[in-house]
Amino acid sequence: MRTYLVGGAVRDRLLGRAVADRDFVVVGATPQAMLDHGYRPVGRDFPVFLHPHTHEEYALARTERKSGHGYHGFAFHAEPSVTLEQDLARRDLTINAIAQDEHGALIDPFGGQRDLEARLLRHVTPAFAEDPVRVLRVARFAARFAPLGFRIADETLALMQQMVAAGEIDHLVPERVWQETRKALAEPTPSAFLRALRACGALRVLFAEVDALYGVPQRAEYHPEIDTGIHIELVLDMAARLAPDDDLVAFCALTHDLGKALTPAAELPRHVLHERRGVAPLRALCARLKPPAEHCALAELVCRHHLSAHRALELRASTLLRLLESLDCLRRPERLSPFLLACEADARGRHGYAETAYPQAGRLHAALAAARAVEAAPLLAQGLQGPAIGAALRKARIRAIAALGNQAP
Repeated sequence: MRTYLVGGAVRDRLLGRAVADRDFVVVGATPQAMLDHGYRPVGRDFPVFLHPHTHEEYALARTERKSGHGYHGFAFHAEPSVTLEQDLARRDLTINAIAQDEHGALIDPFGGQRDLEARLLRHVTPAFAEDPVRVLRVARFAARFAPLGFRIADETLALMQQMVAAGEIDHLVPERVWQETRKALAEPTPSAFLRALRACGALRVLFAEVDALYGVPQRAEYHPEIDTGIHIELVLDMAARLAPDDDLVAFCALTHDLGKALTPAAELPRHVLHERRGVAPLRALCARLKPPAEHCALAELVCRHHLSAHRALELRASTLLRLLESLDCLRRPERLSPFLLACEADARGRHGYAETAYPQAGRLHAALAAARAVEAAPLLAQGLQGPAIGAALRKARIRAIAALGNQAP
């Protein structure tokens, strides 16, 4: 019975990155032996146990065989005769197929250290093609490690293209697609996730509404990058910079301009009413992938109102209040910050605008504070009742916002 540290913990230590979670594989053991040592079983599909003291995961070495379509289409085989190399062979990328024994020695049968040095994301064996989730995982690792100079190996990208062409990713369940997407959106360079999926053809299958944005022109005086798809990539990376690890803001950034794919050709490169046209494809995307309800709700608000946010310094007090009411910020003030972060990412996610200030955010935060500071008690003391109270409260809020002047404090 031998225990090895495996996967991301070994990889990240070799890269000099902080190690968050540690996973172990156990060779030469049976489930009963693990129970006898006090480990607690938690695996449903294959034997995984929690250490009795550290509560870290220990999985029995196993092999797997394709038995059907999709992520769950596998039969697992775990018994004492399964070797460490056999267990590592079933992993997705060589950089994730390095093990470390209790003395710190590395076991690297597939050249993971070499690929770490070469900054390559390379599949371990052709069995990679049997699991469609791995297409998303490679794209997610591209988003994580792009700042370090990693790229997808040519042969791995070719294999991903073959998987898409064979229809293997058509069998992915929405929940798993969203799970991987959510993680990718929280990575430092989520644009690399889009580029990887687009390069293998998976973007048009899984995110057709986003894929349709590539090649759609915008007015060069406002968008020097011109291509709407490139704009989305810039906005995503700016969102990661402004709101690190925040997949909610990133999802809003990803979907805010879906309406531009629906602009009639005769109107290009202008996109009048794209904020309205974008609602239908956004709802279709949400219905298909099933993100959390707040992701869908806030993304729709950003889609509808990001242009109004950009004009916040020009809007009258009454219009500012209407915007805040549309966002439901008087009742849910915590909603304003992620909304504005997504809007700021949109404004700065353009070639040449990355370091541009976004004073509109300060203006709207100040307007919300002023509006929420207005109390109903004095109006009640005047004897107002029913709808008259609401009307008077609204007028008082408009006056409070107007008193701020044109600039935020």
